[in-house]
Order: sequence, then C-alpha cells, then structure tokens
Amino acid sequence: MHISLNFIWFMLLGVLLTGYAVLDGFDFGVGILHLFARNDNDRRIFLNSIGPLWDGNEVWLVTFAGALFAAFPNAYALAFSGFYLIFMFTMCTIIFRAVSIEFRSKRHWEWWRRMWDISFCVSSTLAPFLFGVMVGCLFMGLPIGPDMEFTGRVLGHFSFYPILVGVFAVAACAMHGSIFLYLKTEGDLQEEVRHWMWHTFGIFLIMYMITTIVTLVEIPTATANLVKMPWLWSVVLLNILAIANIPRAIYMKRPGYAFISSMCTLAALAFLFGVAIYPNLIVSSTNPQYSLNIYNAASSQKTLSIMLIMACLGLPFVFAYTAVVYWVFHGKVQLGKFSY
Repeated sequence: MHISLNFIWFMLLGVLLTGYAVLDGFDFGVGILHLFARNDNDRRIFLNSIGPLWDGNEVWLVTFAGALFAAFPNAYALAFSGFYLIFMFTMCTIIFRAVSIEFRSKRHWEWWRRMWDISFCVSSTLAPFLFGVMVGCLFMGLPIGPDMEFTGRVLGHFSFYPILVGVFAVAACAMHGSIFLYLKTEGDLQEEVRHWMWHTFGIFLIMYMITTIVTLVEIPTATANLVKMPWLWSVVLLNILAIANIPRAIYMKRPGYAFISSMCTLAALAFLFGVAIYPNLIVSSTNPQYSLNIYNAASSQKTLSIMLIMACLGLPFVFAYTAVVYWVFHGKVQLGKFSY
C-alpha cells in the first residue's frame, strides 16, 4: 500500500501536467503567432478562438500545483526555493496574458491595441520557454544539499541545455497552436494559417531532433527506466508515429487528425519526461542520494489516502467541465458584438 499510494499520486500529477501541456499548449501557440496576423480583424479572431477556453485550461496548472503541495510538500518547497525567480517571471507572463486578452479590445486606439498585442505575444512566448527551462533543469538535476535545501545560484538555471529545452517548448506550442487556428478559422485566413502549420512543424521537427540528441548525450540516465522496462519503448514508438502523422494529416487536409496527433505528441513527451525522472521528483546534481523522490518527499500515507478519495470525487468534474466547454465552443470563430 505504501508503494501504490505514492506511485498513484505520481501518476495523477503526470495526468494533470499532461492535461495542462496539451490544453494550454495551443493557447500559448496562438499567442506566439499572434503578431503574424495581417490585421486587427485577424488578431481578434485569434483571441476569440481561445477566449472561452484559456481560463479553464489554467485550472489544470492550479490543480497540479495544489496536488504537488499536498502530496509531495518537500518537493513543492524545494521547487519554489530553487525556481523562485523563474516562478515569479512565469506568473507575471501568465498574468500579462490574461490582462492582454481582456484589455486589448476595450479601446479602439491603435497604440492601445498594439501595446496589448505585443504583451500577449511576448508573454505567450516567454511562458512556455520558462516552463521548458525548468524541465531542462529537472533533467540535469539541481544542486541539493543533504537537508533538502537548494544550494545553487538563481541564475545558474540558464545554461545551454535548459535554454535548448525552453526553445523546443516554444516550437512545440507554436506548432500545436497553428493547427488549432486552422481548425478555428476559414477562408483566406485559414489558407494563410495552413502555410504556418508547415513552417511551425518544420521548426518543431528540427528542435525535436536536436533536443533528443543532446539529451541522450548529456543525460544518459534519461533512458535508464526504458532499459529496465522495455515495454515503455512502445510510447517512444507512438510518439514518433504521432509526429509523423502530423504532416500527413496536413497534406491530406485533415486538420482534426493533425490536432489529435499534436495532442498525442505533447502527451507522449510529458509521459516520457515522467519516465525519465521516476521515481525521483527532483534530481540532485550534487549527490544522487540527496534527490527528492516519491517516497522521501511525500506526505503521510493517511494524507495520501484521504487526498486520493477527494481526487476520485473531484477529477471527474474537471474532465466533464473541460469536455462540455470544448463541445459548446467547437466550430469556426465568428466575431460578434461581445467578441474580444
């Protein structure tokens, strides 16, 4: 029971993180591409494509943070002390994204809208970049002492590999967002977005290959669990097939299949990240014995048990709410009186 509860909560955190990456990923992608729109009308269409969805997508991040705090409080505390400055910048980008969406169309002044357009694009680009930097740092490990305290420098996170993962995260979101925009637009704008899909996919593919090669060279332990559990290679295969199906679906003009493949790609990448660090939550680069794993960083078994009951009661509502919202607001974007 001790092992199963800790493992279950590790998996639940993975589900929440995957849900956030898949759902908020295209939000970020739309923001990254926002300034490439030709005119004000097109930018309004971009904003309205995610307008009913973006705030619900953020719930997955909030739920993930709350679950991490309750299930693995030691890892939560160390993450905030180690990534304090990055977390603060990330929160600022998320806040500015929200403010930009809501404030942009409140005035018709050109300078006003341009200011919020730039804010929306910059914050939407920086957010996935900073998330990627944190993922890269977790792959490499953080300097952790024997007392579970962060012993490194704040700016020490911005080395080559974390920055590379950050750029890769931006490329993945841009591709995901361009496919989503193709689903939500029509006419000349949709045809323009079709070209963007090819460009963003090409950039994503290049960054995917570079990041994979560098990861295998710099972090050989990333495949340790794949060696121990060979069946996990099936996820790697499915990831490759999902990536390969994206250009095929675009060429066949089946954007729905391309979007599903893009979602599967991000989900597989999140899953493989969890596989790479398991059973650790935060790896110590100082001494592997100082790493925080799902056992030494966990709450008591009673706490995990009570939380699991609450999660079983609450998560179905989260999934149901998400499904209903996406069903209600599916289809092409139409600008109306109350649009952004």
